[in-house]
This record gives sequence, structure tokens and C-alpha cells, in this order.
Amino acid sequence: MIEALSYEFIQNALIAGILVSLASGIIGSLIVVNRMVFLAGGIAHTAYGGIGLAVYFGLPIFLGASIFAVIASLIISAITLKERDRMDTFIGLMWAVGMAVGVVLIDLTPGYQADFMSYLFGSILAVSHFDLWFMGGLLAIIVLIMTFWYREILAVSYDSEYASLRGINVKFFYTLILVLSALTVVVAIKVVGLILVIALLTIPVYIAEKLSTTLYMMMILSGAFSALFTLIGLWFSYEYDIASGASIILVSALTLFLFLGIKKIVLPINIFKLK
Repeated sequence: MIEALSYEFIQNALIAGILVSLASGIIGSLIVVNRMVFLAGGIAHTAYGGIGLAVYFGLPIFLGASIFAVIASLIISAITLKERDRMDTFIGLMWAVGMAVGVVLIDLTPGYQADFMSYLFGSILAVSHFDLWFMGGLLAIIVLIMTFWYREILAVSYDSEYASLRGINVKFFYTLILVLSALTVVVAIKVVGLILVIALLTIPVYIAEKLSTTLYMMMILSGAFSALFTLIGLWFSYEYDIASGASIILVSALTLFLFLGIKKIVLPINIFKLK
């Protein structure tokens, strides 16, 4: 693997993996504590419509997918705030429509041979410099937002009624979390693909949640675990010539099973007690 670091595409893949892992650690924590896992899955599959849009009009994939995913998150936010009991129905509908729009637009693109596997299971080795700038910019925005609005987002995430009584704009922060989730899902698609993106956003978070007592620590640990799993997965992918996205998720899943096994054997001791 050391000699492979001389290749630019490997360097880009490593940088992309770390950037997306850190973003996924932060946003994945918010997705889990807000019970938005199914929402994130719906946005991920809806984003395929944006991929089809980008292919059809010759736009950058990230741009098309981001626009589509953000619009979907805004619609989902407006609907779920008013009719939470019908949330599953609307998410399932957007999930199916987004995928259908993407498939149709790709089929209508003249002379385009669709590489569905790269969208479904990721193509981190094909990351461009534009992709890296997009990922880096998104991570910077996420960090800034969490720095300035951490207490507000914390309150909305754990008790929206209490947050509302304190004068916090719950609707704004709920929508902001969904928009950031949508953008993070889009960049994560490049690493692990549509099918596996939820695993990247939840497995490291689950482990981090069991080892931390604060949302802040949970974000840091999940980002670190996600980055570690991504780097190990890329190494396995390179050494054994297997799909990078699937390799990353398998490493994450195996670590989770190992963690659960150790947790059953050893007395559950919380390592991080800092508040």
C-alpha cells in the first residue's frame, strides 16, 4: 500500500475518505439522536434523481445530486413537521420517485452508458479535485455551524418542545439538520454508494454512542471511527482488488460485531466521562 501512495488517485481517495468520514461522524450523530435514519435513507435514494439530472444536462454529479437532495430535504422537512404520522408514506414516495427520475433521465441521455455500480456502491478511486473541494467546503460549513449553534442543535435534537419554550426556532434548526444530512449523504455516496451510505452514517455512530456521554464526544469518536474504518477498508480494497465501498462497510460491520462481543464479555464501563 505504501508504494500506492505515489499515485494521485490514491492520495485523492485517502483525503476524500477522511473528509467524508469526519462529516459523516458529525451528521451521523445528529441523524441517530434525531431518529432520522429512515429519512436519510430516503434522501440518499432520492438523490439518484439529481445524478440523472446532472448526467442529462452535463452538470457535475455533485451539483445535480446536491440540488435534488436539498430540495427533497426541504420538502420532507415541511411535510414531517406537520404530519409526522404520515412521514413513512411521504419518504417512501420520494424515495421511489427520485430513483425513477434518475433512471429515466440517464436512459434518455444520448450515448451515455450508465455505470450503475459506481453510484450504488461508490467510486472513491475516481474522486476529482473538484470533489475534494466540495467535500472540504461542506466539512468546514458543518464544523462552523456546530461551533456556533451547538447548544441550539443539542436542544432541538433531544427535546424539541423544551427548545421551543426557550425561544429556539425549532423549524429552522430541524430543517438545517436535514439539509446538512442531505449534503453529507451526497458526498458519502461517492465513497460507499447509495446502497451502503446509511451504514457509514450509523455504524461508527452506534459504537461512539456506547462510549460517550455527550453529543460532542459522540461526534468526535464517530468521526474518528469512520475515518479509521475507511482507511482500513481502502487498504483491503487495494490489496485484494475488491470494491472500496463494500470493503469499508464490511470493516465497519465486523468491528461492530467485535465491539458487541467484547461488550457482552467485559463489564460495560463508559470510558469517556467528561461532560
